[in-house]
Amino acid sequence: MKKIISLSIVFLLIVSCGKDLPMSTFDTYGPIAEEQAFLFSIIFWAGMVVLVAVEAAIIYIYFKYRRRKNSNRKAAQFHGNTKLEILWTILPVVFLAVVSVPVLSAIWNFGTMPENPAVVVNVKGHQYWFEFEYPDLDVVTANELHIPVGKQVLINLDSNNVLHSFWIPKIAGKTDIIPNQGNQMWIQADHTGLYYGQCAEFCGESHALMRFKVIVDTDEDFATWIDHQKTEAYVPNDPLEKEGYTIFMSAKAGCGGCHMINGSKKAKGKIGPNLTHVGSRQHLASGIMENTQDNLRQWIKDPGKIKPGNIMASQGAVYMDPNKALTDSEVIALASYLQSLK
Repeated sequence: MKKIISLSIVFLLIVSCGKDLPMSTFDTYGPIAEEQAFLFSIIFWAGMVVLVAVEAAIIYIYFKYRRRKNSNRKAAQFHGNTKLEILWTILPVVFLAVVSVPVLSAIWNFGTMPENPAVVVNVKGHQYWFEFEYPDLDVVTANELHIPVGKQVLINLDSNNVLHSFWIPKIAGKTDIIPNQGNQMWIQADHTGLYYGQCAEFCGESHALMRFKVIVDTDEDFATWIDHQKTEAYVPNDPLEKEGYTIFMSAKAGCGGCHMINGSKKAKGKIGPNLTHVGSRQHLASGIMENTQDNLRQWIKDPGKIKPGNIMASQGAVYMDPNKALTDSEVIALASYLQSLK
């Protein structure tokens, strides 16, 4: 049984290091991730050299000086060897000094923010979602970060609740978000595509569900996305969507008290994500569900079941007061309206 458990652990360790996994740090797509992977390789192989050398010395000594059968000879007693002691003091110092060169270089590179970044993004960690503000572009969105390919992006990190950590494994390593203190990092993605991100600091019961996506666009696609994000929200014409709009803006549902919809006089909330173009996002609930009509209905109906501890479920009037609970038809209408916000 112990052998089976040991082999299972070894197997899990091996498969967890595959480059094809969506959050593998070995499959790099940016200079920061590449340097971090290179640094890991140096430290890993340096450690392996030390491990092999020490283990080889132990095995050699074990066989060389083991007690022979039928031998009454007493083992020789040694009380020090000056040359050996100097050697095994100097060698590790030299070894660490050599390894420290790329380490210090990487630390300096990671910590030196670009003077003229192509894009600046203010990232705020909430429980349990990320807010993305582009201060120079007048855009605010949530959980899906768009950046242009091959450009340096400055990330300003902050939180007004608990510790979080911003992590995009294939583009850059994790950086802690400290409440009301601020922190910075910079990223660059050298290939277009979709990349996965995750909060990497335990922040509550739905910490594992605090995910986000990074969409790396061409310059043209990024400019188009920014222009679209600046537009006001779609005004529905369909009867079902109109009904959902009325519910969203009503005092009973109270959605506008927590969510912002650009162009609306009633939806000015900043507690929850900006929903101006929520229908155009690929995922819901901080990256854990595809943005489909069915998933959106499930989320509206019972967000606490999908993501325990989230503020929407614990503070929303329609979830706390049975008399204000949404009917199935109201959920359908509300989901239709939100899906229309492309």
